[in-house]
Amino acid sequence: MSSERDSETTFEEDSQPNDEVVPYSDDETEDELEDQGAAVEPEQNRVNREAEENRETFRKDCTWQVKANDRSFHEQPQFMNTKFFCIKESKYANNAIKTYKYNAFTFLPMNLFEQFKRAANFYFLVLLILQAIPQITTLAWYTTLVPLLLVLGITAIKDLVDDVARHKMDNEINNRTCEVIKDGRFKIAKWKEIQVGDVIRLKKNDFIPADTLLLSSSEPNSLCYVETAELDGETNLKFKMALEITHQCLQRENSLAAFDGFVECEEPNNRLDKFTGTLFWRNTSFPLDADKILLRGCVIRNTDFCHGLVIFAGADTKIMKNSGKTRFKRTKIDYLMNYMVYTIFVVLILLSAGLAIGHAYWEAQVGNYSWYLYDGEDFTPSYRGFLNFWGYIIVLNTMVPISLYVDHRDASQNNHSKTEQVDFSWNTFADGKLAFYDHYLIEQIQSGKDSEVRQFFFLLAVCHTVMVDRIDGQLNYQAASPDEGALVSAARNFGFAFLARTQNTITISELGTERTYSVLAILDFNSDRKRMSIIVRTPEGNIRLYCKGADTVIYERLHQMNPTKQETQDALDIFASETLRTLCLCYKEIEEKEFEEWNKKFMAASIASTNRDEALDKVYEEIEKDLILLGATAIEDKLQDGVPETISKLAKADIKIWVLTGDKKETAENIGFACELLTEDMTICYGEDINALLHTRMENQRNRGGVYAKFVPPVHEPFFPPGESRALIITGSWLNEILLEKKTKRSKILKLKFPRTEEERRMRTQSKRRLEARKEQRQKNFVDLACECNAVICCRVTPKQKAMVVDLVKRYKKAITLAIGDGANDVNMIKTAHIGVGISGQEGMQAVMSSDYSFAQFRYLQRLLLVHGRWSYIRMCKFLRYFFYKNFAFTLVHFWYSFFNGYSAQTAYEDWFITLYNVLYSSLPVLLMGLLDQDVSDKLSLRFPGLYIVGQRDLLFNYKRFFVSLVHGILTSMVLFFIPLGAYLQTVGQDGEAPSDYQSFAVTIASALIITVNFQIGLDTSYWTFVNAFSIFGSIALYFGIMFDFHSAGIHVLFPSAFQFTGTASNALRQPYIWLTIILTVAVCLLPVVAIRFLSMTIWPSESDKIQKHRKRLKAEEQWKRRQHVFRRGGSSRRSAYAFSHQRGYADLISSGRSIRKKRSPLDAIIAEGTAEYRRTVES
Repeated sequence: MSSERDSETTFEEDSQPNDEVVPYSDDETEDELEDQGAAVEPEQNRVNREAEENRETFRKDCTWQVKANDRSFHEQPQFMNTKFFCIKESKYANNAIKTYKYNAFTFLPMNLFEQFKRAANFYFLVLLILQAIPQITTLAWYTTLVPLLLVLGITAIKDLVDDVARHKMDNEINNRTCEVIKDGRFKIAKWKEIQVGDVIRLKKNDFIPADTLLLSSSEPNSLCYVETAELDGETNLKFKMALEITHQCLQRENSLAAFDGFVECEEPNNRLDKFTGTLFWRNTSFPLDADKILLRGCVIRNTDFCHGLVIFAGADTKIMKNSGKTRFKRTKIDYLMNYMVYTIFVVLILLSAGLAIGHAYWEAQVGNYSWYLYDGEDFTPSYRGFLNFWGYIIVLNTMVPISLYVDHRDASQNNHSKTEQVDFSWNTFADGKLAFYDHYLIEQIQSGKDSEVRQFFFLLAVCHTVMVDRIDGQLNYQAASPDEGALVSAARNFGFAFLARTQNTITISELGTERTYSVLAILDFNSDRKRMSIIVRTPEGNIRLYCKGADTVIYERLHQMNPTKQETQDALDIFASETLRTLCLCYKEIEEKEFEEWNKKFMAASIASTNRDEALDKVYEEIEKDLILLGATAIEDKLQDGVPETISKLAKADIKIWVLTGDKKETAENIGFACELLTEDMTICYGEDINALLHTRMENQRNRGGVYAKFVPPVHEPFFPPGESRALIITGSWLNEILLEKKTKRSKILKLKFPRTEEERRMRTQSKRRLEARKEQRQKNFVDLACECNAVICCRVTPKQKAMVVDLVKRYKKAITLAIGDGANDVNMIKTAHIGVGISGQEGMQAVMSSDYSFAQFRYLQRLLLVHGRWSYIRMCKFLRYFFYKNFAFTLVHFWYSFFNGYSAQTAYEDWFITLYNVLYSSLPVLLMGLLDQDVSDKLSLRFPGLYIVGQRDLLFNYKRFFVSLVHGILTSMVLFFIPLGAYLQTVGQDGEAPSDYQSFAVTIASALIITVNFQIGLDTSYWTFVNAFSIFGSIALYFGIMFDFHSAGIHVLFPSAFQFTGTASNALRQPYIWLTIILTVAVCLLPVVAIRFLSMTIWPSESDKIQKHRKRLKAEEQWKRRQHVFRRGGSSRRSAYAFSHQRGYADLISSGRSIRKKRSPLDAIIAEGTAEYRRTVES
């Protein structure tokens, strides 16, 4: 045990996972996991040890080399990889992305390969080859070729249409343009033409085409603001900053064209917020980190232009590394179908073998002694039996069903129609879309009778870190968090508009009057303080502190005399009951002397060389006291309409809902309550809680293990006592800890020590296996524990972790998983799940293009699953059961016929009837049922979500149902054969002729079969339309029309060898006796089915049968209304924290002036000036 612990230890054994950190460096990258280095020979130990001692860790990891403005550098032999035999290509990917599966050359072979992986398709291909052998076949080749080509063609067309859509999206992205340095100038180039080492220019609102090192920008200190919605789903801005040397030296076109920097960095990986590298330029090295990298998929915001050096392109970019591999998905029924087809193969082989043996025996006993049966071939009976085995394989091929493979307004606003909206025309900065009805509040603001009302909105306009920009004369706020942006916008709508800021001033429009305030200090937010403050000097010379923060920290710092304290507390309780995010606002008048003394301490703490943050927090505490409370704000997470109702219905349908998000824990928990996934009566478990439970379970399992452990049946022990509702909230860091996914380090001795003997190698292998088994057991225990919870929220997780959680559920629960997401960070998860759903929204189309289904709003998921998903399952199950039934009924007639033809593999039908049976005569009704059938209406499906459970339990299609269809088909085939046989034994027609020939017998069976199977689909249909009725009777009419045409003398004259049933139909079907035989046969086949269905619905009705029975009463009842969600919980005292910026440091940027734009030359002027310098250089 000790040796195991010594050889495998975590980086920080004593440290606890950090809930606030997204573990983007979660473990190995996907490439590292797939490519674990092979063991080096023992004689290399000394060389390895010396290399390890002399090589820095950085140099070992950073093997990716990029040379600026030098494409030929990346085409050197050392950067070439062998792709196929002697064909080599650069390890540096081009910038073209590919999400499609096929191209013009690979479509046909790859699509056919995928289709022939289906057992039935491959079987029919082999069958077609067998039919080309004349000694075997008794059927024409076209009887198999026509259905096979039809199925392959329809599936190929469907796949082609899907792939063409992917091609169009890829072309649209690859043909986007940006400016690239070529021949010393910036020139327009397509994204797909960009290569590693290129210097590019991006403008405001441009998408970033590749992972790029920021060199300079139009902002002070070369700041660059980016929106990362496609990466992490967050719409708030993040800032990047270039190196000081590149900011100073690489602003102009000529200097960028002459830039010859050399970058060494890590290999391409999927870690979104980690980057390690070094820039070598002008004989100096400069360290690079993630704050200097612009990632593909982000959007440039609030920055006029920026320049960058391409580091990773195309498939090597981090967003593409997180996309995962495109997986070919198949449904559960598809997998089950393959096993059923294998079962049919076995039955087919057994039947063919039995009939072949029968033929060999018949030949030995009868055939050899019957001179009139001599065919000119002197084959032995056993050889004739062997040939007939393959003949029956062909004749009975239709047992295998090839055709199956075609594959925010409040409720309180309801009364506002009678109340006049507030007119905001007096406020030129107001949002015209705002609907507000409280005239009293507007009167208080405009009159100024209550000064604290104005102070309230002034605080919202001044105390923040929002950046402002003007676009076409309109104010555009860029906030570090959505909540800050919402509050500043609210202040603007009520007359207090934030207009501009500099390093030490802020300008506010107060009811139309512009006033500029001096900013003396910004007291930044952090997760411990839970508040931020700003100290300003008014134009009159007064000094005030304005503060906003969580009520738990504000109330501790209030002055004793606060008349609105209790009133605000009552409001906070109401807000908390609605799970709104609350914020308290307060202010304080500061004397000049007091401020000067405090400012000295503040400046000293600001320049402290050690523990600066702690020193600043201590100084902040001294000034943030004796505050006067102004009031409180509340912000609701604006969920899409219908989210709580959708989650409630899905839960009633026994669907487990897990939330996987990159948001911080507090935000994720707020959303959980807002969408009613979490409720007040739930006990919430966190990572530290379940870690202890899982550790105890692992110890118990280890103690029970031993020599006899494998003989003891596993016992399922619940983690929690039954009867209590629980939810699990776990962060990505805890997820790595619990699932043993943390990156490990090995001691240098063990890392360099290679096994010298076979015993050492065996012990090391066993140790590795034990660790893998322990990890697997731990993961299984986690999935079991999580499944006992009513809700699971995984927050602060990476795209890779999202996919890992989905994969764990698939692996250990064997459950069907559906993943729904709206951003590029969800692509890997969407591809991993059985069903991937993309929401087309603000975060781009990456999720949509990688999904199986897409729609605009989450609430549509309930219709996708509870209505269309359930209908589709019922239709598919009926479709499959019916197809098996009709094919067995059709094919097994040959089996009964073989007993009367010497087991000679002769068919009981005409060849053209066999060819067209599945294609024309019996296909349209079942296809329409598969498209239109519904047991209950969509409204009733949504009203009774429990109907969905039938599909989850596979009750409508399984092996039992398969064998029922098999028996039904066998009995039908017996009736179809033996009733006409009995009728034909001794028959004389009205004209004295006996129509008891083989061809008339075949027509009688075929006619009875077509009428029976088409009426059977009518019995299976729950939702009747004119189209259904027309298809059933139309298919029967089509059969008779084609049959009379094929049996005419005219077509026989044209094709005498292909149409040999001349006059049979007209001769046989003019006999009433034949029609009576057909009617009797159909009645015997269908009446027992009607009786059994009637008894089943009367004695053992299903849930849908009960609803169908009472559907008129249910429709007459009052329409089911969705539950209103605004005042949905009145007894909660839960506090939901305000969402400040996720990224500390905005206040420092503002107060230091690094983010304040000075007056600079516009981009056009810089380009013109650079062009002039370039021309002067050329002329000289």
